[in-house]
Amino acid sequence: QVQLVESGGGLVQAGGSLRLSCAASGRTVSMYNMGWFRQAPGKEREFVAAFSGASGNTAYADSVKGRFTISRDNAKNTVFLQANSLKPEDTAVYYCAAGNMYVVIRRTASAYDYWGQGTQVTVSS
Repeated sequence: QVQLVESGGGLVQAGGSLRLSCAASGRTVSMYNMGWFRQAPGKEREFVAAFSGASGNTAYADSVKGRFTISRDNAKNTVFLQANSLKPEDTAVYYCAAGNMYVVIRRTASAYDYWGQGTQVTVSS
């Protein structure tokens, strides 16, 4: 099993940036597809970005494309989400997730087996 711990969330003004980190232990992140999801109050958990461990491909939700970047540091066994040009609608708890390694990136939460505890991102207008 892999254990995931997120960090890097916080309060930021609109237009600002944050870098979220997901530190893994137990297994290496290169063995998984790694994803970021988010959940705002009263809303369902939604896909943000993911990285295929099989192909190296990435995928992004339309709402964050061009603003967010997912990356992986194998030496640190950590996955990052660089979030730029943040908007108030980006406010949510952000979760890191690990799932079976496929070439095709899956965007549903059910495709991921391991989850972190989440980190709060709040963007003020």
